[in-house]
Amino acid sequence: MTIAASDRGRLESALVARLPSLLEDVAEGLREYWPDYADFLSAESGGVAEAGTLFVRQLMEMAEPSPTDADAAHRSSTVRVGEETVHLVFEQIGRQQLRAGNDLTRLLTAFQLGARQAWRQVSTTALQMDLAPEVLASLADSVFVFVNELSFSAARGYLQAQLDDARLRERNREELVRLLLSERASQEAVRAAARRADWPLPDRAAVVLVDPGDDTARRLVDGLGGNCLAVRQADVYGAIVPNVHTTSGRTNLARQLRGAGAVVGYVVPLDRLPRSAEVARVVEDLRRQGMVTGDPVFAEEHLDTIIVWRDPALTEALRRGVLAPFADLPETVRERLVDTLTSWLRHQGDRHAMAAELSIHPQTVRYRMAQVRELLGDALDSPRERARLFLALSWPVRPPD
Repeated sequence: MTIAASDRGRLESALVARLPSLLEDVAEGLREYWPDYADFLSAESGGVAEAGTLFVRQLMEMAEPSPTDADAAHRSSTVRVGEETVHLVFEQIGRQQLRAGNDLTRLLTAFQLGARQAWRQVSTTALQMDLAPEVLASLADSVFVFVNELSFSAARGYLQAQLDDARLRERNREELVRLLLSERASQEAVRAAARRADWPLPDRAAVVLVDPGDDTARRLVDGLGGNCLAVRQADVYGAIVPNVHTTSGRTNLARQLRGAGAVVGYVVPLDRLPRSAEVARVVEDLRRQGMVTGDPVFAEEHLDTIIVWRDPALTEALRRGVLAPFADLPETVRERLVDTLTSWLRHQGDRHAMAAELSIHPQTVRYRMAQVRELLGDALDSPRERARLFLALSWPVRPPD
């Protein structure tokens, strides 16, 4: 049953006239449990009143079935006149509620309360106008269908705002990472970027790197938590992790990264993070060559190896220099005597410890060291020369590239 044109005009005018009363009723109903929403209605009264007027007009359209579509009164996804405007208004309301820090579930519950208040005003007005029961039923259906649609629009605006915020936060964090890993960024710029990224600046942090082609490694790094900053640069996958210097922080990080084959750069103040990243890349290279092991590998546990092999050419030159007296020996003899010399340096001349390590008799140790002394002479008695020998021989030989 359709609403007569005259009745429709009178009903629409009456409902628009009652909007202030309706909004007041809604605000009063919200105030006990949702005072922030009641305050929102008061603060945004102009925009809310405009949305209310559009609501009334759309309600009239929905409540009057089209002659060519008997089911039009029950449609739940389309409205004809001003549809986009109404839904955009309520999407904006959803966005505003997120900005105000309100929960989506509470927002939708408040909409249901608003729907009940709206129906009370609509039904009271319709009864006062003596409209037919069929019209009243059509109006009731339209009110709740339309409120559901508007709730959906508000929820869409709320969720879209969340997505926009997440994207902005991600961009801000990417910018912060770029600054933290740049040697040219000022501390003022870093602090400003950290505020935008909502990332509390720690005193110290470390850079974690994994193989970007390893799905398991990427998944484990992604699960480190929101207090870590993702590092996603060309051929680099990892994170900036704060508070690794504490025992609990280190233990927790090791547990989270187990199975990732990760490298953890040494812990530094924030202005030295580029150095932590550089050292982590060096350790990655050493791990690939089997010169350091661990899962994860903590750079701080291998600083000696890093220092020795940071410049392989220099280390190899030192090694060739100190071993020059052995150069003319047959290879097997040379290797045997170099192993004995290395053990002697490591165990500070303890023949029994050397014998156990080399699986030979102590007398054999004595015999070999006599040969070594013939080759090196007084160098074995010089603290400086012993230090050079130790530096050259006591770390694993780097495999050829």
